[in-house]
Amino acid sequence: MSKGTVKFHRVLRSTPERVYRAFLDANAMAKWLPPNGFTGKVHQMDVKLGGGWRMSFFNFTTQSEMSFGGKYLELVPNERISYTSAFDDKNLPGEMVTSITLKAVSAGVEINIVQEGIPAVIPTDQCYVGWQQSLVLLGQLVEAEINQ
Repeated sequence: MSKGTVKFHRVLRSTPERVYRAFLDANAMAKWLPPNGFTGKVHQMDVKLGGGWRMSFFNFTTQSEMSFGGKYLELVPNERISYTSAFDDKNLPGEMVTSITLKAVSAGVEINIVQEGIPAVIPTDQCYVGWQQSLVLLGQLVEAEINQ
């Protein structure tokens, strides 16, 4: 079975520091990563090279849970994050690798994301839709300037 890959490019009106933090802060991840129709909960986040993370998405319609986790492969502050992830569901086998590259640009921060090794049973178009929804939420989180 072949595995899928998805790639994303965004420019947000924010900073590499804020986006980097949004990928590594448990409360932020629970807010922006679950796509529409899901809520999220971070169970573990040990942000260090080789450290592990675990999270669950809850389908609001069906009340079902999908849990997954992995390890951090690369952490270059405000520039690059790479991590593995695998689903607990045996019907979604294999390990994915997600790599995020951040770069300061005149408009804010350029973000490039590549996710490889998506299980063949997950259509890549569904991954695209889910990530696009999540990236809208990421933008809403990191572009907001609330000084209270």
